[in-house]
Amino acid sequence: MTAQPDSGNKPRPAGPPTNRKASSRSRGRRRALDVLFEADQRRLDISRLAAERLEGESPVTEYARRVVAGVAANLTSIDETLETYSLGWPLARMPAVDRAIARLGVHEIVWADDVPDPVAMADAADMASELSTPKSADFLSGLLGRISAMKSGMAPASQPAEPD
Repeated sequence: MTAQPDSGNKPRPAGPPTNRKASSRSRGRRRALDVLFEADQRRLDISRLAAERLEGESPVTEYARRVVAGVAANLTSIDETLETYSLGWPLARMPAVDRAIARLGVHEIVWADDVPDPVAMADAADMASELSTPKSADFLSGLLGRISAMKSGMAPASQPAEPD
């Protein structure tokens, strides 16, 4: 659709504005979540599975690869952080999809400086609302909120490898 002139002869966009970057990142998070969930459930190496599942070149795929690589590179630290801040909910007790969403969220909050914490937390809550139990969105919002509040005292142990 093209811009339509209004009575003032100024071009007016046809339709609502869209934020393609946010949309691509949200779709990339969802693709990353799929890989993290599958790797967890099938007990597969995250990086190997990502190489199989995240083929092609697009902003969505590139962001998904970056997130998965970051989670894989920092999985031990991420899991330790989750165990510390989950207040009595060990990782093994969390539903698998919650665990995958939490890992993705912690990676973005602690290691992805280009993602504002509220965006990472909101997207995690949205995915949990859609894919998990009724209480998961609130649980993950609280968990990721605690981690975000405490992250200044956390020193990232390693940085994710950049995908080739």
